[in-house]
Amino acid sequence: STLPAVAEELLREIKKAFQETSQVPDDLLLGLKFIFGPSAVPALDLVDQRSVTRVRAPSGRTLYQVLGSSGKLYTCYSSCHYCTCPAFGFSVLQKSESLLCKHILAVYLSQAMGACQELAVSEEQLTNILLAEEEDEG
Repeated sequence: STLPAVAEELLREIKKAFQETSQVPDDLLLGLKFIFGPSAVPALDLVDQRSVTRVRAPSGRTLYQVLGSSGKLYTCYSSCHYCTCPAFGFSVLQKSESLLCKHILAVYLSQAMGACQELAVSEEQLTNILLAEEEDEG
């Protein structure tokens, strides 16, 4: 994983707290805001709206799709901390202003809170999703 240890630990704490109480305590919410900055609140909104879908093929290959606040669907890869949104390319990759965009953070939070929608697809459907993303970028 390429997230800083403090971010990994915070996500573990959120998962543990949520499993025990079905809530995220205020101190952990403040930690989220401190570590992830302006992405934290919009990411929590995406989780509340159940905008995160785990797309899984029979081989076990998995990706996430997040319905952004603009209504556009973004593909996220939690294994390598990558999102197809413009903010990720600009704020995370080019300027290094943020650790993550709100979509990837929403993926991690929805994993921790058990709030992912699930979608089973064929290998061919998963490949088509991946190829569609490449066409959008190229």
